[in-house]
Formats: sequence, structure tokens, C-alpha cells
Amino acid sequence: MEAAAALTDMYDQALLGILQHVGNVEEFLRVLFGFLYRKTDFYRLLLRPGDRLGFPPGAAQAMALQAFKVFDRMARQDDEKRRRELEAKLRKKEEEEEAAAAVQLSPAVQEVEVETSAEPVLAPDAAGTPESVTVAQDTAPSPAEPPGAAAPAEPQPAALPTRQEQFQTDPDSYNGAVRENYAWSQDYSDLEIKVPVPKHIIKGKQVSVDISSGAIRVAVLEGSSQRVLMEGKLTHKINTESSLWSLEPGKCVLINLNKGDEYWWNAILEGEEQIDIDKINKERSMATVDEEEHAVLDRLTFDYHQKLQGKPQSHELKVHEMLKKGWDTEGSPFRGQKFDPSMFNISPGAVQF
Repeated sequence: MEAAAALTDMYDQALLGILQHVGNVEEFLRVLFGFLYRKTDFYRLLLRPGDRLGFPPGAAQAMALQAFKVFDRMARQDDEKRRRELEAKLRKKEEEEEAAAAVQLSPAVQEVEVETSAEPVLAPDAAGTPESVTVAQDTAPSPAEPPGAAAPAEPQPAALPTRQEQFQTDPDSYNGAVRENYAWSQDYSDLEIKVPVPKHIIKGKQVSVDISSGAIRVAVLEGSSQRVLMEGKLTHKINTESSLWSLEPGKCVLINLNKGDEYWWNAILEGEEQIDIDKINKERSMATVDEEEHAVLDRLTFDYHQKLQGKPQSHELKVHEMLKKGWDTEGSPFRGQKFDPSMFNISPGAVQF
């Protein structure tokens, strides 16, 4: 796994160098597709039975479009994940504020939950004895169901997906799996787990979630007891400080775990069935890009918009600053003249950042 990660990093540095040199994403794509045109059979068509190189008409375009759709879907998942994390943080802040406000109330004011009994309560009469209560029971068969008719069979739950190709089609199990009590997905640095809960579970206090660096337990409160939905030892360590959970009322407990180390997991809990890591998408999202790479990408974005407006790009601005220092110095042929940057043609590769 470490060798695979190192190989990915090697490609990232090489591609980042190309992107930095050409200056914008549009030219970067031209470089990539130009390479495929000059050095591969990507654009060659298989038109005759004897042709051995190339692709059927439309196949190359479909491949490129499919690759785009894969990462477009991952980008949308990243957006959705960030939205959920923000909502969870806001919800947690609201709960903390409500708890702080409750502390300031009088000790005599308490929240009491009353459980109602399904059995009828008999009201005592004046003599202190309970009045008789008659409960009518309809024992006659329904007109739509003749006597002796069998009760309709309850619908059977849908079979769980078992192949990684099936898991990859669902955002809840993308790069992960669907298990009996939960579904999980992952990217290079984080995990997301969805644990379904009964419809009546609508408040955070009805849920108990315990997360440590090496274990997890999820349960719902039912009366004075708990029903465990998920429990076990994690296959790898996590960062508890960066992990959080939230409740989608009546739907699921959503858990975001931050991996202790950046590598792909083959299972959440020890002892459960492992996924085929060779069949998942191992690309890293923008969320895992380090600060240095972010700085380069930010500069390239700035350069692209500067170019669209006909303004100097970052590499030109840097050279302009250097030239200005010597423009009007003693012995300069330009001394006394206004600095004119249009006199210089500066290529992006001429400056090292």
C-alpha cells in the first residue's frame, strides 16, 4: 500500500510540474490529449477487420467522458460531505447552547418524559371502586378477507449487494461496502458510515455513540435499555479529535471518521468481510492536497483569470518587479523613461517559484 501511495505521489509531482509550466488547465488538457495523439493509438479507429491498433468509433470519446464523470461524481460527494460536516457542527453548537441555557434554569425545573400505557385506565366511582369498562372487539372477518384467508405475506427486504462493482454505484458505499447494519464509504483521508435507525429516533439524546481511536459503538435508547446497532474494533486507528457524528432524524446516524494514516481501508470492523481494494477508485480528492500544492493551484487559477483579462500573469509580475529595481538605476539605458513591461516577452518556465 505504501508503494502504491508513493507511485501516486510521483505522478502528482510530474503532472503538477506540467500544469505549472503550461500555466492553466486548458493548456494542460491539450498537453495530455496531444500526448495521446502523438504517442498512442488513442485516436486511431478500428475500421477494418484486419486493424489491430486503435478503438472502435466513439470508444475513445466514451472513455474520456467516463473518466470525467467518475471524478465529477467524487467532487459532488466532496461538496455534500463538506455540507454535512458544516450542518453537524452547527447542530452541535446549537445543542451546546441549549444545554448551557438549561443549566441556568431553576433546579426545580426538570424535563420529564412520560410513557403512556396501552392498557385502559379505570376511573374510580364515588364509592372508590372502579367503574366497569366494556371494550368492544370486532371479531367478524373483513369483507375483503373471507374466513380462513391467509394473511398477506410481509415484503421481504431487498438482498444486499455483494460485489464491489455494485458498491461503487452508490455514494453511501463508494470505495466501501454495504453491511447488514450499516454502509460505509471512504476517500484517501476520511471514512463515512451510515447506521440506519428506527423512525421514532429523532433526537440526539436517543442515540449513544462511543468512538475511540480503535473502536466504535452505536446504540439507540429503548426505554431503560440500549439496543446496539454497530459495535467492534476498528481495523485501523483514527483521529478522534477530527471525527464527529450527527443524527438524521428517523433515518440514520451519520459518522465521519478521520483516518490516523492515509491509506485505503479494506474493512471498518475487525472480522468482517473485506472489500477488494483493487476494484475501488484510489484517486485523491482536492481535500487531500497539501498547502504547497494548493498554493501552486491557486496561482494557476489567478494566472488563468489574468490571461483572460489581458493582464500580466504571476511569473510576469515577478519579473517586472525585478526589472523595475534596475530600470532607473545609474547606468541603465532606460533611466528617466517610464517602465514599459510590454517590451519583455517572459515565458512561464523562465521563473522558478
